[in-house]
Amino acid sequence: MSTPKRYLITAALPYANGQKHIGHLAGAYLPADIYVRYLKAQKRDAVFVCGSDEHGTAIPIQATKEGTTAQAIIDKYHPLMEQNFKDLGIAFDVYHRTSDPLHHQTAQEFFTKLEANGDLETKETEQYFDESAQTFLADRYIKGTCPSCGYDSAYGDQCEKCGKSLSPEELINPVSTLSGNAPIKKTTTHWYLPLNRHEDFLRNWILEEHGNDWRPSVVGQCKSWIDGGLQPRAVTRDLDWGVKVPLASADGKVLYVWFDAPIGYISATKQWALNTGNDWKPYWEDKDTKLVHFIGKDNIVFHCIIFPVMLKLHGNILPTDVPANEFMNLEGDKMSTSRNWKLDMQDYITDFVNKENGGGQMADALRYYLTQIAPETKDSEFMWKGFQDAINSELVSVFGNFVNRSLVLMHKLCNGKVPPYHAGIEDSEDIAVKEAIAATAKKVGELIEGYRFREALFEVIALARIGNGYMQKKEPWIVAKQLAENPAAQKQIDNCLHLCLQLTANLAILAQPFLPFTAKKMCHLLKVVDKILDWENAGSLKLLSVGYTLRAPELLFRKIEDEEIAAQIQKLNDAAQLKKMETTPTTTSTSAPTTSAIAAVKPEIVFDDFAKIDLRVGTIVAASKVEKADKLLQLSVDLGFETRTIVSGIAQHFEPEAIVGKQVTVVVNLAPRKMRGIESNGMILMAEDANGKLHFINPSDNINPGSGVS
Repeated sequence: MSTPKRYLITAALPYANGQKHIGHLAGAYLPADIYVRYLKAQKRDAVFVCGSDEHGTAIPIQATKEGTTAQAIIDKYHPLMEQNFKDLGIAFDVYHRTSDPLHHQTAQEFFTKLEANGDLETKETEQYFDESAQTFLADRYIKGTCPSCGYDSAYGDQCEKCGKSLSPEELINPVSTLSGNAPIKKTTTHWYLPLNRHEDFLRNWILEEHGNDWRPSVVGQCKSWIDGGLQPRAVTRDLDWGVKVPLASADGKVLYVWFDAPIGYISATKQWALNTGNDWKPYWEDKDTKLVHFIGKDNIVFHCIIFPVMLKLHGNILPTDVPANEFMNLEGDKMSTSRNWKLDMQDYITDFVNKENGGGQMADALRYYLTQIAPETKDSEFMWKGFQDAINSELVSVFGNFVNRSLVLMHKLCNGKVPPYHAGIEDSEDIAVKEAIAATAKKVGELIEGYRFREALFEVIALARIGNGYMQKKEPWIVAKQLAENPAAQKQIDNCLHLCLQLTANLAILAQPFLPFTAKKMCHLLKVVDKILDWENAGSLKLLSVGYTLRAPELLFRKIEDEEIAAQIQKLNDAAQLKKMETTPTTTSTSAPTTSAIAAVKPEIVFDDFAKIDLRVGTIVAASKVEKADKLLQLSVDLGFETRTIVSGIAQHFEPEAIVGKQVTVVVNLAPRKMRGIESNGMILMAEDANGKLHFINPSDNINPGSGVS
């Protein structure tokens, strides 16, 4: 499509019921921020809206836990989340809240219009009612045994152990969390959005119009929902906390949170317009607006099926794209607030950003690692050792080292000024650097436009690596020793450092969406205004004027020490153990050991899902350690039809020479991924025993490489 007239970017409204962890940050807010920073560097009209989701049962439930009121809970967590985002460089144009009267007004108007147009329907149904508390029970106020995995504390909407979505009626032996009593069924009336009326529209819009340009995971989940048959979905609840239903006949009812929350994007836009003197309507009503929702995969159905139906009925534009991310795990396990297995944004800020040796560099360090391991196409893993390795071996040793060396040598060999460039002695290595700068600028922009932020960041680091290699080949410090005998050699030094400094300025531009604090510091060192970060300057070789004096070098990043990593891992384990002790009943039983250490069975899939995976037997024909990567081995695997390079995180379990000749099982149709600059084309299947030792999944007898596994 042609360049839109304007952009409206949203990030999922976080519940104001507690601190948010880095999984939330990586899933929605950081990728959205990267995209918006790029758009604004392009001088495009882009508005980035978000805000706290302050309704729903999660809020009063948390209030009960903390012995306070729902209002006190949202007033506590809203400003905390807003500050956390700011500390980590997430630059919303507005961070609103759904408790604001403007939102209540907007949500009520939305409901009223749909009701008046006959787009909603009413139904009388039987729902669970707590006779002791004299109240209808929302899903989260009901607990029981999960019919899927047998977990005895599953909620009425989802089992936190196996992840299965539930309804209260599916629970075995349901009880009210308010009284502990078994609820009864009682008749009540609610309003419903009849999704079944819009199946043809959704099938055409999602599967036909966006089947090829949205992420396959998004399209696949939507198709599953549509093929399963869409049903009317309630838009009201019997609660006393939320946006009141604006009808005389609906006393004691509020808008269901899933209905009211996405309307929060609209009310946030209205608030931004009030703050800035702009008109909000074009951003929601003009077809020249590109609307993009950044979310996690658990919100796909709301943003791709339910909210679009609401927008269509209300007369608003539809989202152009919904680049939903998968989930991020932590140190080998799913992040869980209930189990204290998490890294909250506030904890990272306290332990790294707010320390004397922290500041913006440590905010950018987290942004860098989360982008590097972003769960764009599959679940990813945050590992503290991985964080340390990424920062020390890439940000410090590659990016920061190149910038520092360029400035140090300029001051030492060129009197602290940008040296001239002598075209007459230009060689092939100079030309290659020039071409790399231009090509990288083009490539990074294309990748960001396609929401491939991980790959885009890799290209930025690759350019810094090219700069280091170029400087190492030119060796201006060695050339400088020849100046007494050959003064003309200064031109070689000039050319090298001129290009290195222009490359440094380009790195500031290209890194700015990912590392905003670092880019700003680089502008300070280069004595240029922030306007140089406009994307139109990317690829230019005239960013720094010849003869201009630059500031003395300062290190951009610090190393992460082993002691810091050990402390974080210990802190994580201690918190999880404490939580386990708090929630485990005291007993004198001498029962046999449990199997709780064994991971829960993942959600059910169908045969077609499994059939997409191409498993083949391969033979390892060569193996070597990856430089500066303690966990990685580079393997050459004979697959019968070709020999592939596969990078595998098994270096701590196997010596390279000991596994040559081993037969392994390989996922051969996995998308390629670059790791430490090496493109990995496949994945080796492994099993992990109770002691954490890895074992190859291989056939008991030698068979021909390339043989299929079924």
